Amino acid sequence: MTVLESAWWAQRQARAAQPPLRPRAALFIDGCASPVGSIEAPLADALRAAGLPLVQQGEAERVSGDADAALARIAQWLFAQGLCGKWRGELLAVTDESLQRRAVVERAAVRPLGIATFAVHLVGFSGTGDIWVQQRALDKAVDPGRWDTLVGGLIAADEDDALALERETWEEAGLRLHALQACATADRITVRHPVHEGYMVEHIDIFEAVVPDGTRPANQDGEVARFDCVAPGELIERLAAGAFTLEAGLVLMRCLERRGLIPGLRAAAPQGFALRCR
Repeated sequence: MTVLESAWWAQRQARAAQPPLRPRAALFIDGCASPVGSIEAPLADALRAAGLPLVQQGEAERVSGDADAALARIAQWLFAQGLCGKWRGELLAVTDESLQRRAVVERAAVRPLGIATFAVHLVGFSGTGDIWVQQRALDKAVDPGRWDTLVGGLIAADEDDALALERETWEEAGLRLHALQACATADRITVRHPVHEGYMVEHIDIFEAVVPDGTRPANQDGEVARFDCVAPGELIERLAAGAFTLEAGLVLMRCLERRGLIPGLRAAAPQGFALRCR
């Protein structure tokens, strides 16, 4: 039985398009007509009780005043209360429904506030068509020890996808983009599902490249345990065994399909799982 003949692929796609576990109100900021995130009612009430700049407007919530300053205050409070992830000192873009940037916010606060994040993933192929993958460090806060694409990471507020990809490729794999072959954009997927801190919405730009023969990735930032280069058939077996993160599994399956190794994936995508060809 192949991966696509089993329930594996459908289950993974369903996990990537999950609604919140509990109701969430749309989150707006002053001067923006479309929401920039979402928030649970108990958390919104707690923010107001703490004197933070959040105003209830019907069934929605609005961050009032200067958005950057107000979101910074909210993020600091969330961290102090243990209601968000590790404080990173990294600012991410806050966008509306049309993906227009409206503000910035500390990375740790995006999930409680349902703010969409943007990421890049690089799928690295060998000259013979095998695929480079990394094992995440055992001390990673999210998915420790799970397998991942060759390179993956969030786009900071002061970066575009090309700059983020250049940075992540060096930090995670010790590779320079100009030294890779046939590097190009491949696709975009959007993942939505509940997480421990709240709700995750992430737009992932997928890139592909060929790692030249004789070149081996070498981690620079301590966030990767090791690298491996595997044949497509072995990769599919590992994916089906659940060895990879959800996002990496979706990205890798899309790239395998693009190369004709797994026909029919696009038609199998369920409603709510966004794909955009480039």
